[in-house]
Amino acid sequence: MTSNPPLPAETILLIVDDDQAIRTLLADSLGMHGFRVETAANALDMDVMLARHPVSLVLLDIMMPGEDGLSACRRLSQKGGPPIVLLSALGEEPDRILGLEIGASHYLTKPCSPREILATVRAALRQRTDADTRASRAFGFLGWRVDFAAHELFDADGMFVDLTDGEFAVLRAFVERPRRVLARDALLEAARGPDTEAYDRAIDVQVSRLRRKLRSRGDEVIRTIRNEGYFFVPRVVRL
Repeated sequence: MTSNPPLPAETILLIVDDDQAIRTLLADSLGMHGFRVETAANALDMDVMLARHPVSLVLLDIMMPGEDGLSACRRLSQKGGPPIVLLSALGEEPDRILGLEIGASHYLTKPCSPREILATVRAALRQRTDADTRASRAFGFLGWRVDFAAHELFDADGMFVDLTDGEFAVLRAFVERPRRVLARDALLEAARGPDTEAYDRAIDVQVSRLRRKLRSRGDEVIRTIRNEGYFFVPRVVRL
């Protein structure tokens, strides 16, 4: 049996349903698995809770008095809110398609088991985490800041440092694998792809040029490990 990854700190779920029995059942079930759970009886209460807590995911009933779940889902998704799992007794294909089209990450048809809801919640949170990780491509080390999405490198004084495409690719390989010995062929593949016909010396040249550009304040950034490869010395943090 595989274990589930630990939850991020303060993973808060918000259950929005006009049926108190369902709210209590879901809150108890999900709470047993390490989630902090808040509840709301309608969309108005939902807005109050969202303003009060950093909610990680919303479990949202569709058929509610006042603003229905579809309208609330559309509104939240347009504002870039947390992922939404819709819960509804309406289980026909057009209903499910509509729910997903207006911004829900998942659509569950009632009645559904606590295990199915738990698995869906974990999947939705994992998808959001993966998406956030892909979107965040900025890293820092020794005061330097590199943004792989923007293809930019700034030194500790905020000055832009120009890198060639090859140097940037080598830097990416180092930053994404810090404090590990990287062999020349691993760097070569990371920088130019598995089909490259370039020789080890090409990487030596790229690393040498990159090392000169990263040299500042006497900090050692790239260490040569004889007969093995290169080692990126600084601690790297995601920004």
